[in-house]
Amino acid sequence: MDSIATESASRPTLLVVEDDAGVRNLIATTLEAHGYRHVCAATGRAAIAAATSQAPDIVLLDLGLPDIDGVEVVKSIRSWSQMPIIVVSARTEDADKIRALDAGADDYLTKPFSVGELLARIRTTLRRLSHQAAEGPAPAPAFDNGELHVDFAAGTASLAGRELHLTPMEYKLLCLLARNVDKVLTHQFILREVWDTTSKSDLASLRVIMGTLRKKIEEDPAHPRYIQTHVGVGYRMLRV
Repeated sequence: MDSIATESASRPTLLVVEDDAGVRNLIATTLEAHGYRHVCAATGRAAIAAATSQAPDIVLLDLGLPDIDGVEVVKSIRSWSQMPIIVVSARTEDADKIRALDAGADDYLTKPFSVGELLARIRTTLRRLSHQAAEGPAPAPAFDNGELHVDFAAGTASLAGRELHLTPMEYKLLCLLARNVDKVLTHQFILREVWDTTSKSDLASLRVIMGTLRKKIEEDPAHPRYIQTHVGVGYRMLRV
């Protein structure tokens, strides 16, 4: 494991977990060029140790590590920390994405990736951290995102000042997405939180409810502004 620790501590620090030296150096060089500090680890165990000792702002994690699977690294970090984890992996199967996200990863970027997309994911995650820090540890009583307003305390939602007439399931789904803004939520996670089930047979119900919710909050449901679909994986509330 090597690190650059001489820069100002005020800059965000990212832990880069990647066993391929070429990819690791590419990511490290990109981070340096854009004002981020970084710590690098080439194995899962070194990653866990670095996450513990360095307390990075974000972890960029490859899954195919030489000693332990990256999903196990996610689980280990999640057992004691909520630091954001962005998986950067060559695994493209939906099952791999779902395993990583269900284990606690916040986002999933597949290789090969563009530098621009990687930096965009990092910026999105840092914005979410900034919002959380501004809100403080107590749950926010309301959620505002563009023209969308959700009043958790009152149990109501409105768009551009007009109250939305949502069914109980639509409202629960909207609240779950709002409380996890900018984070990909898997189908299984949503089903467990909203329906108290993980049965695949209930996926059809989720898609129907999502469709009706989108018709009520999206100007163009075919090109959604608020709720992004991750095909085969789940959904994400976008910060607009």
